[in-house]
Order: sequence, then C-alpha cells, then structure tokens
Amino acid sequence: MIRVQPIIKIAQILFNTRLSTRLLSAIFTLSLSFSSWSSNLVIEITQGVDNPVPIAVVPFNWVGGTALTEDVAQIVDADLERSGQFKSLKRSLMLSFPYQKSDVYFRDWNYLATEYLIIGKILALDTGYQVDYQLFDVQRQESISVGQVSGGHNDLRALAHSVSDAVYEALTGLKGAFRTRIAYVAADKKINPNYYKLLVADADGHNAKEILKSGQPIMSPSWSRDAKKLAYVSFETNRPAIYVQDITTGQRERIKSFKGINGAPSWSPDGNKLAMVLSKDGNAEIYVLDMKSKNLKRVTKHYGIDTEPSWSVDGKHILFTSDRGGKPQIYQVTLDSGWVERLTFEGDYNARGSLTHDGRFLVLVSRHDQQFHIAVQDLQRGTMSLLTQTNLDESPSVAPNGSMVIYSTQDGGRDILAAVSIDGKVKFKIPANEGVVREPAWSPYLD
Repeated sequence: MIRVQPIIKIAQILFNTRLSTRLLSAIFTLSLSFSSWSSNLVIEITQGVDNPVPIAVVPFNWVGGTALTEDVAQIVDADLERSGQFKSLKRSLMLSFPYQKSDVYFRDWNYLATEYLIIGKILALDTGYQVDYQLFDVQRQESISVGQVSGGHNDLRALAHSVSDAVYEALTGLKGAFRTRIAYVAADKKINPNYYKLLVADADGHNAKEILKSGQPIMSPSWSRDAKKLAYVSFETNRPAIYVQDITTGQRERIKSFKGINGAPSWSPDGNKLAMVLSKDGNAEIYVLDMKSKNLKRVTKHYGIDTEPSWSVDGKHILFTSDRGGKPQIYQVTLDSGWVERLTFEGDYNARGSLTHDGRFLVLVSRHDQQFHIAVQDLQRGTMSLLTQTNLDESPSVAPNGSMVIYSTQDGGRDILAAVSIDGKVKFKIPANEGVVREPAWSPYLD
C-alpha cells in the first residue's frame, strides 16, 4: 500500500491523482491566485482536417431599422470552421449575397469551388427574433436542409449556434454541439490575490457568466443532466466541500460534508445521483449519493486510492482511477454487483477517464515519456492513441456528441484551455484574454 501524507492525498483526489509541485502549490500555498473576470475566451484554430469541405455562409438578410448586435452568419461561419471540417469562403470573394433560393446563381458558387451554400434572413418578432436558413448542395443545385429558429432579444448568438448545429448534422450525420456551454475556473495572479471564479460560457467562449467567486480554491465542476446545475468542490470553509448550484438563480446547496476528503463530484446520466470521493471511513473511496432521498452508498472498498468517478452511458457502471495495482489505472465497477474490472493496461499512468456518448471510446490522461497527454482508448479494439503532444495536459471533458475533447494545458508558461477532436485531426487553443483558465467541463445538450 502506498502511504502518503493527508495533504498529498487530497491533492491526488482533487487534481487527477498526479503529484505535481505546480498543482500542489496551486491549492495549498495559493500561488495561483484568481481575480475578477470580464473577458471572453478566444478561439485560436491550430490544426484542421486535410482537405476540409468548402462552404459559403452568406450574410443573413435583415431589414430592421437598427443594426443587430450580432452577425448571425459570421457566428455560423466561425462555428463550422472551428469544427475543423469546413473551410469558409471569405465574404470579400463572394459574387453575390442571396437570401432566398430565387436569387442563388449556382454557377457563381461553382466557379468559387464552393460545395455547400448557406443563406438566411432574420425577422423581428414582438418577443425577439426569428432566423430562417437554407442549406444548398451547389453541385446538385438543390436544397438539402431548410429550417427556422426563434428566440428572445438577447438570444441571437444562441440562434446562430442552433443553425450551426442543424447544418453540421445535415452534412456530417452527427448532432452538433455548438449550442452548448463550458464551465471553467479563471485566474489572474497579477491582480487580486486569493480570488477565485467559477464561470460558464458558450462553447465558443463568448458570454462568460460568473457563477461563483471565492477567496478559496474552486475545483472539479460537473454538469447536471439538464445542464441547469453545477456540482463543484469549494474550499471556502478552509476544507473541501461539495456544492450543487443552480446556474440561473444562483441558489446552491452544500452536500453532506464529512471529515477529510470531499471531492470529484460527477452527475449520473439520469441526473438523479451524484458520484463523489470521500475519505470519511479512513481511505479515499467512491460513493454515490441519491439526490432525492439523500441516501449515500459506498461502491468501492480497497486499501488503494480510488478517485475521479465518471459514469457509463447507461448509468450501470462507474469508471474511476485507482492505484490498487501499484500505478494509477482506470477501472470500472458494476453498481449492482460491485464487480471491478480494469480497463487500461498500456503505460504506467492512466487517469481521469470518461466515455464518449456511444460508450465506445475512453478519453483519459496518459503519461508517456514523463509527459502527460490526452489520449483515447478504443474499447472495442483495445488500442490507445495519443491526441495531444503538449505537456501537462489534464482535466479532459468530452463534448456531448463525442466529437471533441476540451482540456487544460500550458502554453507559454500559463494555463489555458484547448480542444482536440476524438481522432486527433482538429486542434484549437482557447486562451483567456487575461490570466489563466483551468478545470473545463463541457455541458450536456441544452433543452
């Protein structure tokens, strides 16, 4: 059995089981200080697929009396290009700006080597806006998708993301995840010491909203199934405690708090249970709390450290990290029987596992050549592939459609967020305008 001091045990539980001077100092000496936050995140695409599909998104027609606060077509354009699978045509190269089918001259778009064309218009409603859009196959000269979305006066960006989702699904067969959110923790050690913030932003980094600020560390945000609540760990009482907070009303509840470790909350797929790590019985183990009855059930029992729970797609199993075999590896426990199965064998360090929406791929942090990378293991074939080549990659969170993974890494000596596609072909950075950002969590689909 590995014996470690209590303070290091807590660091292992709450920071991916990795003993790191950088991570330990971030929590316990507060050298990573958080500040007020008003800036959005910034998307910097660094790699896309070979031969991306040429697409044109024409400026949407608007006949209202005042200028719109958002460029809907530009948002759609940026969403599709950020997926890495499409190459957008610049507006300066467009020969016309049609907004209805009768105005489309397909020979012009063929001449520009465009395969798909998106046009649309925006209508004013008493309660907000309506966005009509149409997607064309240029070579076949036919419409392949027509749709309409509507929302309030402050929902233009959300409506644009909805259009992006519909177009992405029509062209790839995979449900889009542009109208989702990410939660993360922001920091700027140059400004106000000991000031932490938990924020929620759109998946493209815009519309950052403060959920919580604190003079003590905040960690491990986890989304509820309906994307309306966040569970997280806060040290505001000078020791770790788990809270659940409504992101709209701000109302929050402190979950049962025990002596020792209270960490790594993870919502079940049905939203009725919360897995967590507790050391109330003397060792770090996985527990499940029924959010309605408040009944607490212990699901692991071993002298090793069990941490970082995540759920199977059907909610019948919990994946977790354990050093019970001597080195951190990912295991799975069946909740009904208590049967434990080891899932990872390649390499001497695999942690922070979570499954894609179809249950086929296991996304994790894996150590190779003394560096920590984001990796994916195909559970059908048993093969593992590294998705990143940077060092100190951590906290991976999978998009609800399984297409992308957001994670924390270092760039130029500061912590940033980054994303990589599940096949490793598409990559982009998501740094903050100021300071550093960590602990990302990708939301489920919004209702």
